[in-house]
Amino acid sequence: MNSPPSPVLPDVLAPGLDLIIVGMAASAESARRGAYYAHPGNRFWPTLAAVGLTPRRLAPEEFDLLPGFGIGLTDVCKAQSGADHELDRANHDAAAVLGKIRRWRPRAVAFNSKNAAQLTLGRKVAYGRQADAIGGSSVFVLPSTSGRAVAYWDLGPWREVAQFIGRDLTG
Repeated sequence: MNSPPSPVLPDVLAPGLDLIIVGMAASAESARRGAYYAHPGNRFWPTLAAVGLTPRRLAPEEFDLLPGFGIGLTDVCKAQSGADHELDRANHDAAAVLGKIRRWRPRAVAFNSKNAAQLTLGRKVAYGRQADAIGGSSVFVLPSTSGRAVAYWDLGPWREVAQFIGRDLTG
C-alpha cells in the first residue's frame, strides 16, 4: 500500500483556534524556504498585522507562532508547490480540508483565494462572508495575497474576518 506524499509544508492546526486560513498551495519560494507565504511579493504577513490578526508583522519563518494568536494554516494542495495553474488537479484534496475544519472547529475559516474556496466548496463564490458554514465554522472568501492576484486585491474582506473574530484594530 502506498502512503500519501509528504506535505510540502506542515499544517499549522491546534485546538481552540479562532481562524483557519486555507491557501491553494505553497509557492515555489515557500517550498524552498520551508515557510508559508514566503515570496517577497506576497501580502499575507503585512495584511495579518495591518488588520490586527497578529500584533506585529511576522516573518514567514515564524509561521509556527500563529496558533498562539488563534490562527491556523493549511492548503488545498499539500503535496505539490507552485502557482495554481501549475498544480496537478489530482493533488487537490477538498475532502481533507473539510475534514480538518470539522475536526478543529475554528470560529471561522477563511480561504485565501476564490480558487481555493471554489475547489473546496464545489461552487462559485463571492468575496466576503458566505451564507453557509462548515461544521459550525463561519466561512469567508478573501482576495488572494499573492502578488499574481494584485488586480483583485482588497483589504476589506480581510478586515471583515478580523472584525468577526474580534481582532480588527483599524477602527
